Amino acid sequence: MKKYNIAVVGATGMVGNKFLEVLTEKQLPVDNYYLFASAKSAGKVVDFMGKPHTVIELTEDNVKAHKVDIALFSAGGGTSAKFAPVFVRNGAVVIDNSSQWRMDPSVPLVVPEVNPQDIDWHNGIIANPNCSTIQAMVALRPLQLKYGIKRIVYSTYQAVSGAGVAGYNDLLDGLKAFVAGQEYAPKKFPLPIANNVLPHIDVFLDNGYTKEEEKMIKETKKILGDSSIKVTATTVRVPVLNSHSESVNVEFLSPCTREGIVETLRGQKGLVVVDDASNAYPTPMQATGHDEVYVGRIRIDDTVDSGCNLWVVADNIRKGAASNAVQIAEYMIEHGKI
Repeated sequence: MKKYNIAVVGATGMVGNKFLEVLTEKQLPVDNYYLFASAKSAGKVVDFMGKPHTVIELTEDNVKAHKVDIALFSAGGGTSAKFAPVFVRNGAVVIDNSSQWRMDPSVPLVVPEVNPQDIDWHNGIIANPNCSTIQAMVALRPLQLKYGIKRIVYSTYQAVSGAGVAGYNDLLDGLKAFVAGQEYAPKKFPLPIANNVLPHIDVFLDNGYTKEEEKMIKETKKILGDSSIKVTATTVRVPVLNSHSESVNVEFLSPCTREGIVETLRGQKGLVVVDDASNAYPTPMQATGHDEVYVGRIRIDDTVDSGCNLWVVADNIRKGAASNAVQIAEYMIEHGKI
C-alpha cells in the first residue's frame, strides 16, 4: 500500500492538537508526519504516534525541505493565504480550516458526508467549512435531496471553544470570579460570557449581520449547490465549553411528513437521530468527543406549507474542524485522489 507524508500546520493550537488526536485514531497509511507552527513554537517536542516530533518553524525554505503530500492547515487566514500556495507549489494538497479560501469559486468547500464529489475539481486547495455550517449540512443534505429546500433559518448556540483557548479561559475565569462575587474583565469576548449569552460572533458587517452569520449563509448555498435557497442566521455565543447546538427551521419545496423526515435522517451517514422520547434529544455533553452529528426535536412547522424544525448538535472542534479535514484526507487516500 502506498504511504504518504502529512503535514499539520498550526500543530500546537487547539485545533492542531485535535488534528493529532484524530490522526492517531485514524491510523492513515503515512510514512512521515511533519508538525509546523510559528517561530514561537518551533523546536517544541510533541509526543505523537508514540514518538517525539520536533515542531518545525513555518517558513518557505522548511516547506521546500520536506516532501509533503497532504497539508492540514489550522493556523488562521493570514497564514493560509501566505503558505497554502507554497505547499501547493511544492506538490501538496492543502486542506484548510480557515475562512481564507471558502468562498473562492476555484476552491471546493467540502463536507465528506455531503459533497465528496467536489474534491475531484480541486486545484491544490480544499476548504473546510465553518464549524457551525458543517453540522447543519450533514442534517440538511438528505432532506434537500428528498424534498428540496426553499428557506433555512439558523439560530446557533455556540460553545466558547469556537473562540480558541482564550475563549475557553474567559468562561472558566469568569465563572470563578462570578462564584467569588468578583468583577472579571473578559480578555477574548467583548462582554462577560460567564452566566451570560452574547448574540455576537465575529465582527459586525454594514448590514447588521455578523461575519459568522454571513459565513453560514454563503457556505450553505455553496455546499448544497443552490444559490436560490433563502438563508438567514443569528449566531450566539453561550457559556458552554464545547460543542455547538443549532435550532434549524427549514421550509421545503415539496410536501413532507415527520415520519418521512425521521426516516430520511436515519439514513444519513455520520448522523445520529436522538428523538425517541420526551427527554431524548441531543446535548453538547453527548456530542463532545464524537465525530457524528446529532439531531433531535424533529417537528413539523405548520406555519408554512411544508417545513420542519430540527435541533442539531456536534463537537465543533472535532467534526466542526479537525475530523472533517482528516475525513477529507482519508477520502482522498481511499479513492486514489492524491
